[in-house]
Amino acid sequence: MGAAATPFGRVPGSALSRRDFALLWAAMLVTATGNTAMQTIIPPVGRSLGIADYWMALAFTTSAVAWVVCAPIWARRSDKHGRKPLVLIGLGGFIVSTLGCAVALQAGLAGWIGVVPAMLGFAVVRALYGLFGCATPAGTQAYLAARTRRSARTVALSGLTAAFGLGTVIGPALVPVFALPGLELVGPLYVFAGVGLLTLAAVGYWLPDDRARVRRARAAAMGFPSASPTGAAVRAATSAPSSTRLRWTDPRVRDWLVAGAITNTALAGLLTVMGFYVIDQLGLDPAGALGEVGLVLMGGAVASLVAQWGLIPRTGWAPRQLIRVGAVVAILGTLAVMVAASLHALVLGYAIACLGFGLTRPGFAAGASLAVPLAEQGAVAGLTTSVNGFAFIFAPTATLLLYHLAPWLAFATLVALLALSLALFGRGRAG
Repeated sequence: MGAAATPFGRVPGSALSRRDFALLWAAMLVTATGNTAMQTIIPPVGRSLGIADYWMALAFTTSAVAWVVCAPIWARRSDKHGRKPLVLIGLGGFIVSTLGCAVALQAGLAGWIGVVPAMLGFAVVRALYGLFGCATPAGTQAYLAARTRRSARTVALSGLTAAFGLGTVIGPALVPVFALPGLELVGPLYVFAGVGLLTLAAVGYWLPDDRARVRRARAAAMGFPSASPTGAAVRAATSAPSSTRLRWTDPRVRDWLVAGAITNTALAGLLTVMGFYVIDQLGLDPAGALGEVGLVLMGGAVASLVAQWGLIPRTGWAPRQLIRVGAVVAILGTLAVMVAASLHALVLGYAIACLGFGLTRPGFAAGASLAVPLAEQGAVAGLTTSVNGFAFIFAPTATLLLYHLAPWLAFATLVALLALSLALFGRGRAG
């Protein structure tokens, strides 16, 4: 990083300037905001179009599959070609996908095309987010990890992950504001796509290009002399580079990835079912339910921020502790949601659950990152990003199918998943 970044100060324990961290944070924030806005409008849109709930959830599966497949590919490329290009590619995919989804859903709601073509269009365009949008979290995590000391990495990654938490606050809060006449329920998607475009421009202009740094680090790791034998190049040289591709089954990261897959699947299932559950429990008109659904999701997002901005930096818990404590709290919150019968009870129960998930998500990401050397940070970032997408392949549709059989069955299944993550770490295999 050049001298121009110095006036902004450094992030503690990191070579990143505060401005650079803010740019990475903004990239994560805008994608999380738009994605949560999408989650907020899907239940009312589906009910307004007369589409079965599980078909709406299934439409997200194309994106999730693409996300799981592409995230490791993009991340491996970042270890060779730099992390900033990945952030830009992901933001571009988010913008195009969000605009396309808005157009497809508006066309169906306005009657310009039939419901089936509208949903097919939505599924296809949404897949673009999985193909390209996954590059942003993989790139930002690898960019940060490669410049942060091990002792500070859990807190730093937690701070970066908190952008998702804030995005899930802003998304539901702004959805009712931008549900403007003439745009039906999709107005917020146009707004968030515009914000994404501004973020793309800011990151492209101000975030330092790291391609030269990555090339020097790779040269040092391979034993070639470096023009600048300091910083990332030296750290990479002193880390034993892996001669094989980092895989899910690698014993260093396997348990962390399994824990992430389990807890994120539970989170994806709960997030998917909450909008429909709020409508059903409170007997709401789907077209007018944005306020209540948004309030519940916003309560959960605020709780996630409390975990990531408040608890993690102050407690200093290790990744293993974050997963254990987070899973217990998430179980209690999910059980509270299951028995809730009022709006206030739904907000409180979902908030408790998300407080727990706010601990588990940075816990597994930090644990996996700390398990490998700097030379493999891009690869491990791709795997953890892929795990986040994996949760949305089966969880939304499966949870809604269980929900329509019996609501308690869906929530009990989510509780069982969280208990499984506790059992995994109770064996003491993951460090």
